[in-house]
Amino acid sequence: MEFVIITGMSGAGKSQAMKAMEDIGYYCMDNLPPALLPKFAELCYQSKRSIDKVAVVVDIRGGTFFEDLFKGLEALNEKGLKYRILFLDAQDNVLIKRYKELRRPHPLNPNGRIIEGIYEERDLLQDVKNRSDYIIDTSKLTIGMLKEEIGKIFVEGKELRKLTISVVSFGFKHGILLDADLVFDVRFTPNPYYIPELKDLTGEDESVRKYVFAWEQTNTFTTKLVDMLEFLIPYYIKEGKTQLIVGIGCTGGKHRSVAIANYIGSELKENGHRAIVIHRDYKLR
Repeated sequence: MEFVIITGMSGAGKSQAMKAMEDIGYYCMDNLPPALLPKFAELCYQSKRSIDKVAVVVDIRGGTFFEDLFKGLEALNEKGLKYRILFLDAQDNVLIKRYKELRRPHPLNPNGRIIEGIYEERDLLQDVKNRSDYIIDTSKLTIGMLKEEIGKIFVEGKELRKLTISVVSFGFKHGILLDADLVFDVRFTPNPYYIPELKDLTGEDESVRKYVFAWEQTNTFTTKLVDMLEFLIPYYIKEGKTQLIVGIGCTGGKHRSVAIANYIGSELKENGHRAIVIHRDYKLR
């Protein structure tokens, strides 16, 4: 039997993950009190019904979550019941934005600041995160992207790396990418904006892509950048980083940065990394 425990930061998308698990045939239970985890797992394993895939969401809504969860996991280990942990995470600023959009207080600090509740929860969940089999950072993921990530793990059986790399194109004239870990300025390459037939297109168009990569400096830069990222990534993983944001900036974020971000993202995916390409400004005028 497949028994998956879904947990993680409040607001990181556990409910959406559960829906995605349901869509791929898992019997799901939301908000299971952690103290009941061993008994529920035992019942599932002993059940004569044709339930062979189960996913449960456990989080701080279950009251004395943090003490009971570890006791529950130890009980599962003692009983020899196999399980996997899927941990959902997101950046603090993203979690704050989601709480404000829903106009909800943080469950650990209902009468205080949201960020204080996030800090407390993150600290309390660190051990659980360290023990997780899979970590998905949902900061840059749409619901569709999250479903795709879950499908890769639980349908295709692909090994999920614990680092998600977001390659984000942007335009400096619209403001620098504030949440980037690494920023690269590609304004040293020839600008398609000044080519009349390319001006109104974007880096998503093949003619613009061909123009951008027709120059030796573009190809040399992208090759060196991929090499540098391949060098850095293992060290970021070793330090426990789960989200790496790589900014690729040009003047308007419409031509060069888009084409180059697409290429970098494609190369990283080809090399087996979890890479997401996001274009922040390419639709802006």
